[in-house]
Amino acid sequence: MEKTVNQKAWFLILPVLLLVAFSAVIPLMTVVNYSVQDTFGNNQFFWAGLEWFEEMLRSERMWDALGRQLMFSAIILAIQVPLGVFIALNMPKSGFWSSFCLVMMSLPLLIPWNVVGTIWQIFGRVDIGLLGYTLDALGIPYNYTQNTFAAWVTIIVMDVWHWTSLVALLAFAGLKSIPDAYYQAAKIDQASRWAIFRYIELPKMMGVLMIAILLRFMDSFMIYTEPFVVTGGGPGNATTLLSIDLVKMALGQFDLGPAAAFSIMYYLVILLISYVFYTVMTNLDKKGG
Repeated sequence: MEKTVNQKAWFLILPVLLLVAFSAVIPLMTVVNYSVQDTFGNNQFFWAGLEWFEEMLRSERMWDALGRQLMFSAIILAIQVPLGVFIALNMPKSGFWSSFCLVMMSLPLLIPWNVVGTIWQIFGRVDIGLLGYTLDALGIPYNYTQNTFAAWVTIIVMDVWHWTSLVALLAFAGLKSIPDAYYQAAKIDQASRWAIFRYIELPKMMGVLMIAILLRFMDSFMIYTEPFVVTGGGPGNATTLLSIDLVKMALGQFDLGPAAAFSIMYYLVILLISYVFYTVMTNLDKKGG
């Protein structure tokens, strides 16, 4: 007897496919089109082939921005992941204070990106900002608009303040999924606090930590609004990350061809590093299991 295949389920996902095609695929094809053409205005385009990609690969400007971006993402992950896990481990597991901590941890995530940048821009000002005024009163030189180190510290602390809560909440969810029997068995065996974390809590959190690392990497690698509002990429080009450099090239200089090639390479780098992260974390999770 032949089985009847019902294809009506495709109608349920067709609106989603159309929406994705309209919001993602079509703009991507437009960028690809710009990346292989040149224009001299008046909406006239000329075939350029891979010229813009070759130019970007030879561009010291792009490699410098990529180096700054990788350093920023590495610092962010090195701080936020351990700090988020530490906070989750020390949060109350139940009761009123647990709910209170969860609400307080969620508050920074509700603030829009441009508002976060504005808050820290004012917060760090020497004349009216609490942080800048306090450091100046203590005799500590701090000016994020003129000092490279101060600018980097500002955008890193700002991002840690804004997004560590996400890692903590995900890690807390992983901890809550651990059955009490595991802790009871560890207590009977008189396991140390480190042994409980190493052999019970950390393996059970690996799944959510993988998600947290991927989310934080992709977001930190594409960050634009917060550092742009605070430093504008300065002083000089000290905090000009890839996204800021790309916007300057596309909108500031109106170099559509190089900017399109730049954005495609930017996109491919994110995909590649995310795939590496996912593969490594998945293998570690399988070995831990």
